[in-house]
Amino acid sequence: MGTVEDVRIARRTGFCYGVREAIDMAKESAAAGRLTHTLGQVVHNEGVVADLLAQGVRTVDSLEDVREGTAVVIRAHGVRPDVMESAAERGLEVIDGTCSWVVAEQRQLQRLVDEGYTIVILGTPRHPEVVGLLGFAPDAIVVDEEEDWDRIPRKKRMALITQSTQPPWKFERLAAHMVGRAHELKIVNTVCPVTIRRQEDTVDVARSVDAMVVVGGRHSANTKELTRLCEIVGTPVVQIEGVADITDPALFAGRRIVGITGGTSTPIEDLETVARRVLEVAGVPAVAGREAEIAHGALESAATPAGRTTSLPRVRAVAAASPRASEPPAPVTARGPVTRPAAH
Repeated sequence: MGTVEDVRIARRTGFCYGVREAIDMAKESAAAGRLTHTLGQVVHNEGVVADLLAQGVRTVDSLEDVREGTAVVIRAHGVRPDVMESAAERGLEVIDGTCSWVVAEQRQLQRLVDEGYTIVILGTPRHPEVVGLLGFAPDAIVVDEEEDWDRIPRKKRMALITQSTQPPWKFERLAAHMVGRAHELKIVNTVCPVTIRRQEDTVDVARSVDAMVVVGGRHSANTKELTRLCEIVGTPVVQIEGVADITDPALFAGRRIVGITGGTSTPIEDLETVARRVLEVAGVPAVAGREAEIAHGALESAATPAGRTTSLPRVRAVAAASPRASEPPAPVTARGPVTRPAAH
């Protein structure tokens, strides 16, 4: 017999804005009849990639795998400038899904290079966003964990910038470390505000429940950080990749209310599925038969329309009366690189 009576889903969770926009661009292109590819997985979520494939969107690892005239979606992480140039030279139809926050980050980094700073980037060395940033600053020093920081040289003029999904506390600690290594230190805080708000909302839920479930990729830095924050709060937490990982009711033994949150690559609909599964596996007898209703109620309480995962072709089909759904913005599609709209 289980003990879980209720579930709560953190607010402002699900896909981040940039990921959601890139996915919608890919689906919109395929729905318009274009042969569409994404350069790299648009999101590190196998379910989402499979869904895109079912709608005609294929993933490629290199532009060499894309033939002329094909639409290619640049994912939210962005790419090096030479990749965009190569796509234009080959006559590919580029759909630039680079997150507007990352675009601003790239521009700021280019200014720092032009001003002659020695650049330090806090980030995971092989992360796609960092690889893209290095295209603007090939001589930048990339550091991640604290044991790397002693590699940072002492220079007269240095600048610090960060991969957008790095934990704010780590960025602040590295900035303090670098104060003694430069006569002039320019610190540009490029931690994405969505990442910060997601962490705040996760902490709020963790403080009000008896246990937490964090849903996201096993190697996702922003997902691991959500788990770490729950541990700091003192709430028992389990990190999973998906609903299939919930099989043992002992995970929730003695827990009455369970909170659920997810990383930036986790569709918010997946959190509803996880909430339902928690109730099915470990719910009290009183919730039997109502698991789906309770889980959906938790989603409704947490998610605003702007926070939902969207799927434009389907949205138009089921919500033609909505001006926002039936009249999508002009597609950001062109021969060669295109300019992304300003951040919301």
